[in-house]
Amino acid sequence: MSDIAIKVRGLGKKYHIGEKLPHRSLTESIKTAARLPWEMAKSMFAGKAVDKREEFWALKDVSFDVKQGEVLGIIGRNGAGKSTLLKILSRITTPTEGEVEMFGRVGCLLEVGTGFHPELTGRENVFLNGSLLGMSNVEIKKRFDEIVDFSGVERFLDTPVKFYSSGMYTRLAFSVAAHLEPEILILDEVLAVGDAEFQKKCLGKMDDIAKAGRTIIFVSHNMASIANLCQRAILLNAGKTVIDGNTTTAIQHYLSATSSTGGEMIWRDIDKAPGNDLVRLHSVRIFQDGQIGATAEIDIAKDLIIQIEYWCLKEGLCLYPAIWLRDQLGAPLLASGNAHSMSIGKDMWYGKPYPKGLFKSSCRIPGNFFNEGTYSVTAIVGILPTQTQILEDYLLSFTVHDTGEMRKEYSGGWLGTIRPKLAWNTENILSK
Repeated sequence: MSDIAIKVRGLGKKYHIGEKLPHRSLTESIKTAARLPWEMAKSMFAGKAVDKREEFWALKDVSFDVKQGEVLGIIGRNGAGKSTLLKILSRITTPTEGEVEMFGRVGCLLEVGTGFHPELTGRENVFLNGSLLGMSNVEIKKRFDEIVDFSGVERFLDTPVKFYSSGMYTRLAFSVAAHLEPEILILDEVLAVGDAEFQKKCLGKMDDIAKAGRTIIFVSHNMASIANLCQRAILLNAGKTVIDGNTTTAIQHYLSATSSTGGEMIWRDIDKAPGNDLVRLHSVRIFQDGQIGATAEIDIAKDLIIQIEYWCLKEGLCLYPAIWLRDQLGAPLLASGNAHSMSIGKDMWYGKPYPKGLFKSSCRIPGNFFNEGTYSVTAIVGILPTQTQILEDYLLSFTVHDTGEMRKEYSGGWLGTIRPKLAWNTENILSK
């Protein structure tokens, strides 16, 4: 018996840019299909060209196998083709070309509330989802208490799910998908909603599922979760496979490819810059202390400056700049902003209304803080007291290099992600 759970061969999905897909009844769809050859023939005889709309391939020539019990990560930027791939694997949409073979019962959680009927209660939706997976009521009842306990929504079990928060939706949907024992489990950004405790439970459950010999396909922008859970990863870009192999290699390639390697990103056209009608980014740059010009090559011993320039487009906004830094596997290292509780000294603009105009905020990180390695920068500009308005993830990357001074005293690799100089003092407390 083959140990392959999923076979994908030459998969492609084509869309037409600007094409509207109206909601039609079955009768209308049949009539439209019947008229199409006649309309095309009339156009040809009339000397008119058939409408050739611009084609867009969301996926093109994607092929891979997934073994039983394997946990496969799918990564890539927004628009890379991840969601399209999962929708084809879940049989929500059909491919334009190629074929997919799935060996086993498939459970999927592609977005909040997938497979849930909003008018039904949580309890009723558990049984509905189990039925869709081909399970009997007896089988579902055996798992019911585990599902409810894991989800933590027992109090609202007999409430229609249309009244659930997105977190409650996700908790119950994941619990159903994980406990009703499909041979293949497809998950898209399941950790994007929910608190840290629930995310930890999800990762533990997915690990248990994999150890039980079931197959998982996991899509996430959380590289740390991908690294911890997946033995293998596929990196997609523009609908094509860039890397299919070792998870660490795929993640490092993704982070370096999605970040600017020149030490700066500039949006010269304000209308095309990230943001909205309130705030827009103008540039994000990395400077090495004492050097002129942006750089992505950092001397480990010197200060590092991350600079954000942004437009305030409405008078009187209270803005705050911030950054996130991640390591080469996407694990978060630190978050920092200009709030007085987070910064050394006081930024004179924090908490004050901004006039319209261009602003520049800089964050200084001392030398000998990072260890050798590659790091990525996420730039944020928010509006107080509301939530973040702009968040550009994995925007820049920079690589920290040892100047050689440390290696004179220590020849091996240095443990850890950060490497600050800390205060040490030695005293002779007893002499013989």
